[in-house]
Amino acid sequence: MRPPLVPVNSLVRHVAALRVELAAALADVVDSGQYVLGPGVAAFESAFAAYCGVAHCVGVGNGSDALELALKSVGVVPGDRVAVPANAAMYATTATLACGAEPVFVDVGDDATLDPAQLARACDSDGPLRAVVATHLYGRLARIDAIAETCRAHGAALVEDCAQAHGARSADGRRAGAFGDAAAFSFYPTKNLGALGDAGAVVTRDAGIAARLRALRQYGWEQKYVNTLQGGRNSRLDELQARVLSIKLPLLDAWNRRRRDIANRYSQCIANPRIAVPAVAGNEYVAHLYVVHSESRDALRAHLDAAGIASDVHYPLPDHQQPCLAGRHAGRSLPVTERQARTALTLPCFPELTDDEAERVTAACNRF
Repeated sequence: MRPPLVPVNSLVRHVAALRVELAAALADVVDSGQYVLGPGVAAFESAFAAYCGVAHCVGVGNGSDALELALKSVGVVPGDRVAVPANAAMYATTATLACGAEPVFVDVGDDATLDPAQLARACDSDGPLRAVVATHLYGRLARIDAIAETCRAHGAALVEDCAQAHGARSADGRRAGAFGDAAAFSFYPTKNLGALGDAGAVVTRDAGIAARLRALRQYGWEQKYVNTLQGGRNSRLDELQARVLSIKLPLLDAWNRRRRDIANRYSQCIANPRIAVPAVAGNEYVAHLYVVHSESRDALRAHLDAAGIASDVHYPLPDHQQPCLAGRHAGRSLPVTERQARTALTLPCFPELTDDEAERVTAACNRF
């Protein structure tokens, strides 16, 4: 008899304890008659800015819009060049292309985040960059201080992609979102801080960037029906999602601790020479995804499936090899990115995963 499935994630479990509070919030929003850019949005924006340690938060429709509008807010225009990693499912690349800019693909290090040395080489050899997107992948902070130093030295804006790093902190306590000129967040339901639908935000310390973002999210208006900025969108965080996020935000740090505990347990207990695990980590890691590497990935995935354990691949095809860019970057070699795309496998890791389920995952990996 097949054992019960251990899922990669479970949104049903995640919201179960919040059903009454979420239902009450929905009723309040329905009764209020204010559904877009109302008081709930303003309250969440204020709370999330404070959480991130910045002055401003601008809610938008989703994480993709957040990246695109963040790039536009720091001055990216058609024809500009933007450095991006190529290992995160086209998110930063798509935002760059939506601005009419050209992605400059930079390889990552073994930690799957942008390699500062490779970024410096790209700045020196590939021509001037308008901006750099630093993606905090899988819940792990990029080497952001070194990246920021390179950006300053070359006059490039720094945009953080924090879609997988809500609450991740540096050694000095700064949270993801507090390092760049602007930082984009997704609140897709599976994120560490997730809504009940699509939602996103951009945070920044800079009042001028924040003002541009508020205009860009609403057609480019600086006042109603007066469009002063090109490149605007209809991309607004709605009142219901803002209320959901406000309910969840105070719980985020505890959820992150549980994720990190599970991830570190895996890293300590999976002992199989065919499976490379991440190092045990501290607060810089919020374990959005727990990704191992194996040269026998497909066989490992089949083995786990037979044991009733779900898995996923984040991500199987690098950006520079995507069909939509066929031929445009044929000469670009990103050896670490390409190797990790062949070997990466995501194991179950979410706050409601039980200790028994985590033990099943560990035991199955060690039997492989």
